Amino acid sequence: MRLKLYGRTYCHLCTDMQEALQALAVELGFSVEYRDVDAEPLLEERYGDLVPVLEDERGEEICHYFLDEDALRRRLAVK
Repeated sequence: MRLKLYGRTYCHLCTDMQEALQALAVELGFSVEYRDVDAEPLLEERYGDLVPVLEDERGEEICHYFLDEDALRRRLAVK
């Protein structure tokens, strides 16, 4: 499964979630596409202050602000 992580380069919560996802990616078998919301006005408008936001490949939100590992594991289990 390919996940999308929406965030900002200067956001410590975004960095924390990105690092946590990297640590789980091999174990759980997913990849992550990082999207900088400040680089795309439509993304900035959509996500604003919610970042980081983690979505599955269908565009459904898994979590935001902090990684919810339990929610991630549940989502991956129902691929």
